Amino acid sequence: MTAPSDAPQTLARTFTQRFSSTRRGARLARHLALVELHDWGIPDRSGLSEDAGLLVAELTANAVAHGRVPGRDFELRLSLLPGALRIEVSDARRDRRPAVLPHEYGAGAETGYGLRIVDAVAADWGGGRDRLVGKTVWAELRLR
Repeated sequence: MTAPSDAPQTLARTFTQRFSSTRRGARLARHLALVELHDWGIPDRSGLSEDAGLLVAELTANAVAHGRVPGRDFELRLSLLPGALRIEVSDARRDRRPAVLPHEYGAGAETGYGLRIVDAVAADWGGGRDRLVGKTVWAELRLR
């Protein structure tokens, strides 16, 4: 995990949407992200689409489970950059940051695998970038 680059990057495309901080909102975010990627020319069920859907699902589920503030939404932002797809999820809780290294959980644990999945699938990821309200967790996939 590294800090995001401060160098200016040229955006090819971007998508930003707020969702209710519920499991239904997280599910809708994943579905709309896949539709948007398809509109950008990234075919449904391709490796990149599948990986992006998985990252969106994990990051939005974490925003709902750990970053929820009643009455506040979370935000999904997709950015298609030269050479990378960047996924950012912002929630309203600045005080609950993701661990730098995902926690160890025992065999058979039903929770706690989200950041391990993000770490395994993403080319790079990071968490805890402060916003006016809350924080942003991001992940990047390299374009093939």
